[in-house]
Amino acid sequence: MWKFIVRRLLITFPQIVLLSILIFLMSQFMPGDALTGMLDPNVDQSTIQEQRERMGLNDPWHIKYANWVSGLVQGDLGQSFRFKMDVSELISQRMENTLLLGIVTLIFTYLIAIPLGITSGRYNDTLLDQAITGYTYVGFATPLFIFGLVMLFIFGYQLGWFPTSGSVGPGMVPGTLDYWISKLKHVMLPALSMALIQTVSTVQYLRSEIVDTKQKDFIITARAKGASESRVYNRHIFRNSLLPIAAFIGWEITTLIVGTVFIEQIFGYPGMGLLFLESINMRDYSVVTALVLLFGIAQILGTLLSDIILSIVDPRIRIK
Repeated sequence: MWKFIVRRLLITFPQIVLLSILIFLMSQFMPGDALTGMLDPNVDQSTIQEQRERMGLNDPWHIKYANWVSGLVQGDLGQSFRFKMDVSELISQRMENTLLLGIVTLIFTYLIAIPLGITSGRYNDTLLDQAITGYTYVGFATPLFIFGLVMLFIFGYQLGWFPTSGSVGPGMVPGTLDYWISKLKHVMLPALSMALIQTVSTVQYLRSEIVDTKQKDFIITARAKGASESRVYNRHIFRNSLLPIAAFIGWEITTLIVGTVFIEQIFGYPGMGLLFLESINMRDYSVVTALVLLFGIAQILGTLLSDIILSIVDPRIRIK
């Protein structure tokens, strides 16, 4: 087990280094640089060139990359010319909302997926199973941004059950009970919208696991020994089918990263996804570069987490 984890960690570190190099090189091909937008265009060109030399913007790419990585290690992600503040501070302000959205979405996802998957697998090839499977097919075919717009229109504007934008009501004092209740109200609709689409793959996977497990020899043996049907399902089929679902947590995290970008834009939810799109539109490249790096690292770590969990629940996949 520990050999497998160490090997995966040794693979993960070069992946992060390669990711950082690719992101840095792509940022170098973008129009403009860290000085763009910070100076008056009427300033003398010689003054601008002196400033570029002082900031090291004319250095070779490998020197600029080394300086950039050195800043990353120290928590310096650069300066946002749009918000006139450190990128690390700006991202930390938005990260709380994105983390809350991700956690609530994961809770909704498993609260919906596990009962539906178990029901569909236990009563496979019935009308109930066909209805659940039909829901998953519709979910696979529906783009997240379209579904989010429909949910916003129905439950936000038509029924008025949830707020339609923002992360907290106006005038709320941070840390109070009313403040957190307001934050939960604002996160419910975007989290539920994302969960209803994200849950379909988990439902299908769990259904397939249950249907496959029901045909295993040890299940047939348990029934032959006279075990009740409820005991067969609760002690054997469900337990063995649910274990691999734990490995989906890492993959769910990587899916959430992409989903939050669209959902936060649709619902006007001020998280890192909305900040990412706003920074692209405003060409705030220091923020864009930092967010792409964070999203990429989160995906790599999510994959690592999935591999480790899967190796725990299924030792057969461990690297010898």
